[in-house]
Amino acid sequence: MKKLLLIVILPLSFINLQAQTKAPEMLKGSFMDDYKITYTITDTLWVQKPNAKYHIIKWNEKEQYFIARNDKNNPADGGLYTRIDYMTFESMQPFLWGFCLSAYNSATEIAAEAVKIADRANPRKGCNGFPFSRMKRVD
Repeated sequence: MKKLLLIVILPLSFINLQAQTKAPEMLKGSFMDDYKITYTITDTLWVQKPNAKYHIIKWNEKEQYFIARNDKNNPADGGLYTRIDYMTFESMQPFLWGFCLSAYNSATEIAAEAVKIADRANPRKGCNGFPFSRMKRVD
């Protein structure tokens, strides 16, 4: 019985772990925000051009955020941790989704993940009093 339980639980655990390391497909690619800043996003890297990189540690698609470690060569807060919350938009074409930089200089991954300032019910002021940055695809 224990062997059977392990055979069932281990693959399910792997599937759950894998789901947390993959970016939602709509967030992958090249984008420009409404401030004309460009980005490239993959499963493991968020690049804000020209010179800021965030190494993605964990995606939480259900709660719509990810945790990243700031690249050590970033102009500010190198080596610290960031939480970026995101949300989808309807009727805002060409902007399909937006993000909120909820935490950008946390000492640990756990501290960054604990920051919960994004208010998706109010995208115009739901990022600590500021709007979510709106993103459009530029592929």
